[in-house]
Amino acid sequence: MQAIRSRFTFLFRSTKGLVLVAIAAIALVTAIFGMLSGPMVEWGVKDVVVRLLDLDLVPAEREGRIIMLYHAIAMAVVAIAVYLITAVVPMKPHEQATINATVTAGYILSMICGLAFAYLGHEWIFHGLWLFGLSLVFFAGILLAAALWPWRRDYQIKDTAYAHWGRIDLERAAFFTMAVATLGSAMFGAVTGSYWGNGHETFLAEDLIREPHKTNLEYSIIGHLHIMLTLIAVAVALIVGRRFDFKGPLHKISMPIMIIGTIVITIGAWTVVPIPPIAHMIIYFGSVPVLLAALFMVIFGFRKLIQEGLAKSGGRGFGASLKALVHDPLRFGMLWQMVFMNFTVSFIGIFVAVKLDEIFRVWPARDERLILTGHWHVLSGIVATIILFYYADMVGLKGKVRQWFGWLVIVGSDVAFASVTIFEVKRLFVSEADQQPVVNWTMALADIGLIVVLVMLAGLMVWRLVDLFKRDGQWRTELRHDPHVGIAQGDAPESLAAAQELSK
Repeated sequence: MQAIRSRFTFLFRSTKGLVLVAIAAIALVTAIFGMLSGPMVEWGVKDVVVRLLDLDLVPAEREGRIIMLYHAIAMAVVAIAVYLITAVVPMKPHEQATINATVTAGYILSMICGLAFAYLGHEWIFHGLWLFGLSLVFFAGILLAAALWPWRRDYQIKDTAYAHWGRIDLERAAFFTMAVATLGSAMFGAVTGSYWGNGHETFLAEDLIREPHKTNLEYSIIGHLHIMLTLIAVAVALIVGRRFDFKGPLHKISMPIMIIGTIVITIGAWTVVPIPPIAHMIIYFGSVPVLLAALFMVIFGFRKLIQEGLAKSGGRGFGASLKALVHDPLRFGMLWQMVFMNFTVSFIGIFVAVKLDEIFRVWPARDERLILTGHWHVLSGIVATIILFYYADMVGLKGKVRQWFGWLVIVGSDVAFASVTIFEVKRLFVSEADQQPVVNWTMALADIGLIVVLVMLAGLMVWRLVDLFKRDGQWRTELRHDPHVGIAQGDAPESLAAAQELSK
């Protein structure tokens, strides 16, 4: 009984355990429902899965199922972000415990009940429990925003190397701004959801690209989709900044513009309903400071990696610096993916927006739809790999395993995302009649790259599962050294150093 209790405490009280459960849930859902599309359909795998699980796949309800699936995965990702924020940002022990417990109950309930409602027949009690789970996640967000309140005296800035305004910690203010913007943007989508069946019908945003007239409810869903993914990316960027102990002159520039950019982007997404013609202009205006803040963090992180690598090797010169930069693929990968994102997401998105009427609206609707679908999926995929690098670094992968895992995820994901990007815009350089070879090799590379990433993820999950069955496995050491579990049990004093221990 004590063995079960200890493992339960690790999985649902410690930060590393909570993140592990959420990643495992996402991996399981992705593995199962990923077999219902893509090449799995052609290979007959979908039919086998449908029969084994007795899935109810009415073609007319496809959009609704996809929306449920996206929300199931998104809630788990939000939960991971919450766990990492409560681990690296100082707050009261009871706040950290309450927030984590609430968001855990919320995402698990919404994931299980949402997927049961969507894929196993429409038992409406599951739909009600799905909504209740989403409400718990929202309530956890309210608790998080309250805990992040930057004007508390307890959390005034003590080290002036970090961005501050008077005694206010601007990094904490950036976390707070992101949390409040996320709550408002969640309501943006929830209000529309309340009109389902009463003036609003289920749709996928990419299906409306050529509709000349859209309802306010349709515009709100489009805005909700864009801003929620953006704010998750902002949260992950801030968390990674804590991992690298981002500070100094670049930090003092980055945090104010990150706050301003987050506010402007959020306002831009919300104005999609009342003033859609200029909403994208506001979003682009807000994107610039956010991207600059991320760039400054990458510059700081690259410099730190080079300094640490040179200190270990004792080398000098450009070659030694380059080798030092990439000596740790996990920490390098967190930053590199932010750079790579610009080539596969940001630059492509800006180019499409600038040339929309001149080039892309001339294409068949299917080709423009591919750009939108790929754009969102690549961004979410890059965010997922950053989280994966963060977790692998947090649990302490070492030696050759660390090198192989890091580089295979970097190369596999980047090959996949680059191939998808080329597939999206292939009509820029190949005609419709001659596009099949490009389609063949881009899809093949994308599938191979994603398979590599998924195999690495599966290996990581198997290692953690095997370790969990060991009496004195690494999980017990992680539980023993988790500062928040110790604080909650009264074994350690509440302090900034204890709250930040997990981030170093």
